[in-house]
Parts: sequence; structure tokens; C-alpha cells
Amino acid sequence: MSKHPFRIEICVEGIDGLVAAQTAGADRVELCASLLEGGLTPSLGVVREALRVATIPFHVIIRPRGGDFLYSELEFATMVDDIKALKDLGVAGVVIGCLTPDGKIDEARTKALVEAARPMKVTCHRAFDMTADYREAIEALIRCGVDRVLTSGQRDTALEGIDILKDTAAIAAGRIVIMACGALDADTIGQVRQATGVDEMHFAALHTIKSGMVFRNPHVGMGGTAIEREYEITLTDVDAVRRTIAAARAAA
Repeated sequence: MSKHPFRIEICVEGIDGLVAAQTAGADRVELCASLLEGGLTPSLGVVREALRVATIPFHVIIRPRGGDFLYSELEFATMVDDIKALKDLGVAGVVIGCLTPDGKIDEARTKALVEAARPMKVTCHRAFDMTADYREAIEALIRCGVDRVLTSGQRDTALEGIDILKDTAAIAAGRIVIMACGALDADTIGQVRQATGVDEMHFAALHTIKSGMVFRNPHVGMGGTAIEREYEITLTDVDAVRRTIAAARAAA
């Protein structure tokens, strides 16, 4: 039995995603840009607008680029600055993750980010899933004062990671919130909740719609993407969020 109240967090891209998630009954949102890269820090303009329209708490990802979680000194400085700016705005929480080259939690940097963030809540994102020893990583995050960790059990999906998720929750023993993720939907989320006993669950429910653009240049794809991607928009699916939340709560 979890020592923490059960919560469901929806990972969204931008302000429209936040509105869709809260409309569908989410408890909290992780606010990102560029989910195609796993989520990057959104602009301050997006955050300000989110604060204006939000009816539920949201946490902002602090990730200056895609790729690994081994950051340069300049990248790390931008992370600290972003956290301080978000704290000044009154954001509820931030989502971070820094590793050392040998696959451990970078405790010095994590502690510095937690200190910069307080009194905001701090989540460690799936950088945790890239660590060499998840048991050691949990203890490191607890030492750093992190409030929760997002994990798929070091596998692509939560279903594949069920055994490690269950062990992670047992090791945490209420000292840090364990939030499961990884291809969760209405068909899988209940099974994962019952099998692991995690404290919280996190998912994205995305669908793609066609662009409203009438004129289309057939010769250009921005950023090296396929041309058809220029005329697609990815949105949070309100109905899919509702179905998945209902399935998770029914599994209590």
C-alpha cells in the first residue's frame, strides 16, 4: 500500500496539451516542448500562459536539448537559470535529470538543482532509466532530496519493466514517490498499477491531425524532417486520457 496519495500526471506539449489534460481529469501535468525529442524546456511565454489558464498543478521539464543527460557547464548553467526563473513565476515544480559518464546520478549537480528549485517540487525524469544501477540511483536521489522519480523500470515500456518497477517501489519504501510510465494506455495501466504498487502514473495520449495549411511547399522539410511532417500537428487526445485515467483508478 502506497504511503502517498495516488496521482495521475499527463505529459503534454505546450499550452493546448495542458488544457486538454486538465479537461480530461488529470491530477497534474508535465509541461514540455518537443515531445518528439522526449521533451525539452518550454518557453517562458508558454509557462506564463499556462499559469494563467491552469486549474491543476503543472511541473516544467528542465532539459536544454535532446540526447543524453551529460551536460556541459554552459548547459547546466542554463538549467539553473531556467529553474530560478520558473520559481520567480510561481510554478509548482520542475523535472530534472543529470548523469555522470559512468551512468550514475550526478549528485553534486542534482543537489544544486534541488537547492535552486525550493520550495518547488522536484522530479527526476527518465534519466533514471539510463543509470547503470537503479538501486544505487534511488538512494542517490533520496540523498539529493528529490521528491519523485519517473521510470519505466529501465525498459521501453512499463509492462516490460514491471519487475524493476515493483522492486524500485519496494526499495523506495515511501521515501521518494515512484511514478510509473512507459507506453501506458487504457489497456495496460491497470495491470501495471496492480502489479507494481507504484505511487503515481504518468503517460502521454497523443494523436496527429492534419494541418490547416492550404498552400504547401513540396520542396522543403524543416529541420530535416519528412515533408509530410510539416503539415501534421500532434495533440493530446482528451478521450484517450479520460479512458486511461478511468482504467487506472478502477485498478485500485
